[in-house]
Amino acid sequence: MRTTVGIIGAGPAGLLLARLLHNAGIDSVVLESRDRSYVEHRQRAGILEQGTVDVLRAAGAGERMDREGLPHDGIELRFDRRRHRVDFPALTGGRSVMVYAQTEVVKDLIALQLKDGGPLLFETEALEVTGAESDHPRIVFRQADGTQDVLDCDYVVGCDGFWGVSRTAVPTTLSRVFERTYPFGWLGILADVPPSHDELVYARHDRGFALLSMRSPVVSRLYLQVPEGTDAADWSDEEIWDELELRLETDDDWTLRRGPVTAKSVTPMRSYVHEPMRHGRLFLAGDAAHIVPPTGAKGLNLAVGDVVTFARALIHRRDTGDTGPLDAYSATCLRRVWQAERFSYAMTTMLHRPDGATLFDDRIQRASLDRITSSRSAEADLAESYTGFPLDLDLPEA
Repeated sequence: MRTTVGIIGAGPAGLLLARLLHNAGIDSVVLESRDRSYVEHRQRAGILEQGTVDVLRAAGAGERMDREGLPHDGIELRFDRRRHRVDFPALTGGRSVMVYAQTEVVKDLIALQLKDGGPLLFETEALEVTGAESDHPRIVFRQADGTQDVLDCDYVVGCDGFWGVSRTAVPTTLSRVFERTYPFGWLGILADVPPSHDELVYARHDRGFALLSMRSPVVSRLYLQVPEGTDAADWSDEEIWDELELRLETDDDWTLRRGPVTAKSVTPMRSYVHEPMRHGRLFLAGDAAHIVPPTGAKGLNLAVGDVVTFARALIHRRDTGDTGPLDAYSATCLRRVWQAERFSYAMTTMLHRPDGATLFDDRIQRASLDRITSSRSAEADLAESYTGFPLDLDLPEA
């Protein structure tokens, strides 16, 4: 097999990249180790930055998002039983976010790829990337029937996550890893009940963090901070609802709506960055290169920024012969990545109470929240970081 861009992984990054390249007339092949049903039902992020929304629309993948997604113009911060709303458009010059689950983004992109894109091969496991330093790298892969084959490429983009083969193809002698593991996780539930608030609520409580989110007008997504290593099965549904009610309580008449819990899981919290994000003609994107704690809602959006940067650079190379933007891919992406890491770290440490927290730690958290709620410039910094800085959309549209 032969293609211009071999893409490993059919998550939102790999699928969006394939769509962007298709719109630009550049061929690609997407290899995905899982079957279609598994890929379309992976529960992941649900908050799309303004730039991500704009990219999906320009790529021709925004029709269902605009019909079913939930535009949000702010979030609410809760602490000491107080409520404070952060107004995104007023603080950012009009930017907002969209609540639209990653599972739905993936379904939309798969449908487009199968309709008019290049090959999308499910149950096809990438085993190795070779020749990254040559002009024609190769992906060794295994098909569902066990047959092994090779995909010859001009470029390889690894969108296969932390455990994929792409990251390990970068020599360890050239790699630098930066990481932080947090001593807590998120116990998350999906519940068949309308959200208890029309925007996301981030709550700091002496018993730990809580988040009120949603997936649709009739499905709520909620989270509790729990100790690292917690088993979701150790918490009954009633215990979860009781704890959420306690951590989200306010001095007014707000109430938490309860309903049947349909899914329950624990998400670990970590920060991770792999430098560089490029080795020869191998480019890393999304979780293959960086992971952020979910507090800042940055993971999916960073992956979108990566593939937009690559697609734009490759189109520039084709049209002008100039390899400058491709050569600068890692540095360009890492500037955005580290800003997202900074924001996610700040949100995480401001809102979560780790075991062993001191009175000094408590006062610093309250001071940080007081600063945001009393200073327009501090509030604007949060709003700008949350909604995301604009992406350069110099790309062919669908």
